Amino acid sequence: MLSVKESTPAAKKSETRMSLRVYNTLSKTKEAFEPVTPGQVGMYLCGPTVYKPSHIGHMVGPVIFDAVKRYLVYNGFKVTFVVNVTDVDDKLINESRNRNMTMAQLADEMTGDYLRNLATMGIDSIDHFPRATQYMGEIIKITQNLIDKGFAYESAGDVYFDVGRDPQYGKLSNRDVASMQGEGGDMAERKHSPADFALWKSAKPGEPAWESPWGQGRPGWHIECSAMSRSLLGETFDIHGGGLDLVFPHHENEIAQSECCHGKPQAKYWMHNGLMQASNEVGKIGGRATREAGAGDQVAQEAGKMGKSKGASAFSELLTRHAPETIRFFLLSTHYRRPIDYSEARIEEVNTGLEQFYRFFKRYERIAGMSFYKLEYARDRDAGDWDPGSDPMLKQIAEHRSQFLEAMDDDFNTGGAVGVLFDLVRTLNKYADDEKLENKTPSAEQLATLTRGAVTLRELGATLGLFREASGKPVAGGDNELVGKLMALMIELRAMARGKKDFAMADHIRKALGEINIALEDRPGGTEWTLK
Repeated sequence: MLSVKESTPAAKKSETRMSLRVYNTLSKTKEAFEPVTPGQVGMYLCGPTVYKPSHIGHMVGPVIFDAVKRYLVYNGFKVTFVVNVTDVDDKLINESRNRNMTMAQLADEMTGDYLRNLATMGIDSIDHFPRATQYMGEIIKITQNLIDKGFAYESAGDVYFDVGRDPQYGKLSNRDVASMQGEGGDMAERKHSPADFALWKSAKPGEPAWESPWGQGRPGWHIECSAMSRSLLGETFDIHGGGLDLVFPHHENEIAQSECCHGKPQAKYWMHNGLMQASNEVGKIGGRATREAGAGDQVAQEAGKMGKSKGASAFSELLTRHAPETIRFFLLSTHYRRPIDYSEARIEEVNTGLEQFYRFFKRYERIAGMSFYKLEYARDRDAGDWDPGSDPMLKQIAEHRSQFLEAMDDDFNTGGAVGVLFDLVRTLNKYADDEKLENKTPSAEQLATLTRGAVTLRELGATLGLFREASGKPVAGGDNELVGKLMALMIELRAMARGKKDFAMADHIRKALGEINIALEDRPGGTEWTLK
């Protein structure tokens, strides 16, 4: 019999929160996660510059930090998640000219593409999508404050941050100011030091511009995020996320301008995900082990970073070949701080691994008579806690749950957590095999045990945004409903051939389907098909 462990809710939440550890790029160590305001978390992720359609690299951060938010909420935190959109930038101006449209029109079109892709990926936990152009007043206010405090200066209509006035400049990236290079050309002549960076840029003829105390112009890239994060999360918030390529100069400059303006830390924890890199290597999916990236490999990762200039295709095109859940599973199968090796073969391998789960979901429905996707599960950690008693199978399920939570508590190790999900589904399949649950009507106790495992799998998967609804691999160039009907016909024809003892024809059908990557599986309840 299952029983809930006895403990006060407050004590359990306190224990959970103390167990969470986060790698902080600023300190280069894992730290206990203790928010600025107990029980509440403010999280900011740097979003895209919207001048071209999104590619898979643009989905890495949102998928990872969506999972981070889900796990924090699961642990009882109230989380406000912000992802910004940069809708004013040199790239936007140049591309809008190439397409003979305004910068605002281009930004609206590409922002729409980005948001549609996020929705397709099931990333629905983001609370605010601020655009830089909506925060001009706040940007000007911070810039003026930095001038008044002596940390910035105006020069020929531009405003620059004076890095020499900030003794802590370089603390995130550990770079020496003397070795830093800034913009060249006319801009270099206006600066006190090559390392000084722009807070405000004077407008060139024909460029979009806003009024300011220093004349018409537009903001520098870095000041936009300082303004948006302060407006929505306050002067000091908990987690600032982004790709490893943003450590310098973007996040370094954000820290400098925000902390010199406010006299306090901008963010308590700086989290940086690894970059998407093209690779022909195929690693094993479903293993328990996962390596973590070192903190100092920014240069190496940036050298291999995938982007528009290195052949990354539009994300919408990728979705014609792979289901959104396959891509999400692929992105979460690696520890978030490691580089992500991208290849079609790698994604296909991930999809093959996912089929283990989809087959179990169908198996559970055959045994229990209800859909896996309709199982009620715990939405928070305390509610999902239960006592397995002395039952060996229930003990295994509980141990898998503990291992999953340990992985996620250790710097949101989704790669390790995914490995545990594979262990859990293998355990459940072995139980169904050993007890021969598909060859008989299971007892109430057997069904309760299998259901406990299925509910646990659904609960843990949901913390990563997985297995939320029925999913499958798309059929390129075809209609899934039509394909389903055709496969039902093929299975019927094969059954008729076997009934007539025409085993050669039955084998031919199976073999021919296998050659086009369709596998048939004969079960007590009938034959099922899956895409390999």
